[in-house]
Amino acid sequence: MKKGLIALIVLAVLAFGIYQWAVGFNNTAIALKETSTKTWANVESAYQRRNDLIGNLVKTVQGAADFERGTLTDVIEARAKATSVNIDPTNITPEQLANFNEAQSGLSGALSRLLVTVERYPDLKANQNFLELQSQLEGTENRINVARDRFNATVEPYNLHIKKFPNSILAGIFNFDELAYFKAEAGSEQAPDVNFEFE
Repeated sequence: MKKGLIALIVLAVLAFGIYQWAVGFNNTAIALKETSTKTWANVESAYQRRNDLIGNLVKTVQGAADFERGTLTDVIEARAKATSVNIDPTNITPEQLANFNEAQSGLSGALSRLLVTVERYPDLKANQNFLELQSQLEGTENRINVARDRFNATVEPYNLHIKKFPNSILAGIFNFDELAYFKAEAGSEQAPDVNFEFE
C-alpha cells in the first residue's frame, strides 16, 4: 500500500513537472512569435509608407507635361505588384519572403529609374514638393532597413526557443514552425550599374 502511494505521488509530481514545462514552453513560444508578428507589421508599415509616398511622387511628376510616360507607368505597375504581395505574419516562410522581396525590389528598381530620369527635368528637380517627397523616400528606405533588421532580431529568439531540445518535441506537438528571416535579394551584394548618360 505504501509503495503504491509513493509511486502515485512520484507520477503526480512527474506529470505536474511535464505540465509546467509544456505550459512554460507554450507561453514563451507564443510571446516570442507574437513579438515577431508585431515586428513584421512594422516592416509592412514602413513599406506602406514608401508606397504612399510613391503615389504622391508620381502625381507630382505627372505634372511635368513632357515627362516620359513609360517611366511613370513602370513605377505605377511595380507599385501595384508590390502592394499585391501579402504575407501571413503568423507563418512567414522563405517562399513568402522571397516573393515579397522580389516585388519590393521591382518597385525599388522602377523608382530608381524614375529618380535618374528626373535629372533631365530642371523644373521638376527644383519643385519643392518633389524635393520634399524625394527626401522622405530616402528616409523611408532607412526605416525599411531598420524595420527588417529588427524583424530578424525577433525571429532569432523564437527560432532558438522552438529548435532547442527538448523544446523541439513540444514545438512539433503544438505546431510551432520556424519563421523565416528576411534576406537580401540574390545579387544585392553586387554594386548596381548607374548610367547618367542621357540621350
